[in-house]
Amino acid sequence: MSTPLRYPAAGAQRAVVIGAGVGGLAAAVDLANAGLQVTVVERAPCPGGKLRTVQVGDAHLDAGPTVFTMRDAFERLFADAGERLSDHLSLQPVERLARHAWTDGSALDLYADTERSAEAIGEFAGAAEARRFRTFCRRAAEIHDTLDASFMRAQRTNPIGLVHRVGYRNLGAMLRISPFTTLWQALGRYFHDTRLQQLYGRYATYCGSSPFRAPATLMLIAHVEGQGVWEIEGGMHRLAQALAGLAERLGVTIRYRSEARTITTEGGAAAGVELADGERLPADLVVSNADAAALGAGHLGDHLRRAVPGQPPRVRSQSAITWNWVAETDGFPLHHHTVFFSSDYADEFDAVFRRDEPPPEPTVYICAQDRHDQQPVAGPERLLCLINAPARGDTRPLSDTEIQQCQNRTLALLERCGLRVRPTQEPPVTTTPTDFERLFPATGGALYGMASHGWQASFQRPAARTRVPGLYLAGGSTHPGAGLPMAMTSGRLAAEQALADLTSAMRSRRTAMPGGTSTR
Repeated sequence: MSTPLRYPAAGAQRAVVIGAGVGGLAAAVDLANAGLQVTVVERAPCPGGKLRTVQVGDAHLDAGPTVFTMRDAFERLFADAGERLSDHLSLQPVERLARHAWTDGSALDLYADTERSAEAIGEFAGAAEARRFRTFCRRAAEIHDTLDASFMRAQRTNPIGLVHRVGYRNLGAMLRISPFTTLWQALGRYFHDTRLQQLYGRYATYCGSSPFRAPATLMLIAHVEGQGVWEIEGGMHRLAQALAGLAERLGVTIRYRSEARTITTEGGAAAGVELADGERLPADLVVSNADAAALGAGHLGDHLRRAVPGQPPRVRSQSAITWNWVAETDGFPLHHHTVFFSSDYADEFDAVFRRDEPPPEPTVYICAQDRHDQQPVAGPERLLCLINAPARGDTRPLSDTEIQQCQNRTLALLERCGLRVRPTQEPPVTTTPTDFERLFPATGGALYGMASHGWQASFQRPAARTRVPGLYLAGGSTHPGAGLPMAMTSGRLAAEQALADLTSAMRSRRTAMPGGTSTR
């Protein structure tokens, strides 16, 4: 992805961005920096989208993404706008990436330092597994380096286009990214200890997928995390606030509590946005940061249903059930990020993706927001607890009984791993697939767009440019995929494509004018 184009004579060009999520804000920043008049409309009272907070009693808790990686990608966004990320966010590098626990009583910490992780794995599972881990890391780095500039930071392409970008001299590297092998199959070649297969198989869930069906290319996530994870002082929502502030300093108008009802068109091209209260915002281009499925479902106008390929429920990524607690804990030393694994990983994903039901024994992720490396916490602390769930929030909502059963199973799994959670009298904030469907319509609660199942999945995500001229997409449901860095990148790709199209249109108009220079 190159630095966004500066559009000549852009003063009269207007852009409307729907949604102040990370992707929408990144698009707004680049469009404004290129000279366009940009308005962002957001139905929520604050920025962030999935990067949201909830309140339990007097405490504010992160309730969305909890891991901040690829800092350099965000630094580039700020630098291209003439500012520094470090002037607006206080970031602390994390020494321990995460703590992992199993019901047999074993536990393993991984570190930002690869050799330290190798030593920990050696003590955990033996010297042979440590050697295999080093080999795994080298392959993960190779996959990342092969796909970084050619795919993740570039406009969406097809398999032939990807081969062309990587270069025919590098076909060996293309074959070694293992697109036709599942992540679980690949992990079986690198690790003999099933616990380590579970640990690294979990990276498939970062894009809402099953490690038994997702491609081995997702190994690259291990390399990304190994390059650094940071904690944001004040919580993850500060990132959304920083992006919104950057946009506003560039002249972007952000209108909160303003819901987009329809994207209007003229002559088959996007012409603006009509709000729920009837107000119309004319525009020369529109960027939708809503889930792509919402566009295909007609939520922004029946006339736009064919703007993107349809997304039937069977291709959805997974959803989640989350509990935001203020609680006291004992018996197991939580880290900021801790994962407690189920004893039957295959059945867990079979339940979610085949039986369409919550897993009978879930893997549990806990973000202990007040813990930083080895710092102890005295008294109640803020916890985000998450388990995987099917994205059926729009068809078969979970009953209160089912949700309570899920909570009971979650707490039981934690106890088998040695952790006791004693919530305060303040009731938790529980979020189910139905709640996520309400927050992000047409998804069924799917949090990552389409599942990354099969080698073609990455090429089937909607691209930045839609079938409607002047209408572009951003967000985790579009290329290059889910996760904060990818969502941010999608916004930049949408802005890049829009600016390129504006420039091309302007050149065509100049050529068509009397006295214009022919390009033929």
